[in-house]
Amino acid sequence: MSAAPATGASILVAEDEPEIRANLQRLLRLEGYRVSVVADGRAALAALQAHTPDLLLTDAMMPELDGETLLRMLRAEARYRALPVLLLTARADAEDRARALQAGASAVVTKPFQRAVLLDCIRGLLAGDSA
Repeated sequence: MSAAPATGASILVAEDEPEIRANLQRLLRLEGYRVSVVADGRAALAALQAHTPDLLLTDAMMPELDGETLLRMLRAEARYRALPVLLLTARADAEDRARALQAGASAVVTKPFQRAVLLDCIRGLLAGDSA
């Protein structure tokens, strides 16, 4: 198991699938992150108004407000332009990845994800790297 982050960084997870949301919350907490979870993009916007986390991890396809639309809305506001955003997507092709990056994703990870890949990506984003 990897070492917990020294900073105890905060991560907001926006994921509509309850099982995936719970698994992400459990995994990230075990890694030492402070984790908040919401079930959709609208709830993510509300949570961001109350507290800006160190990283947003969002699903691409959610009801109400999908991940790409959420990204575009966030990147339009100055206070969220530097917020690292990791987009989880079930779509694995290069065109979907490019569209997500154009929308403002800092990185994209394909579902189902491997634990090590996800955690390495999160560590990199929190350290200031883009993927």
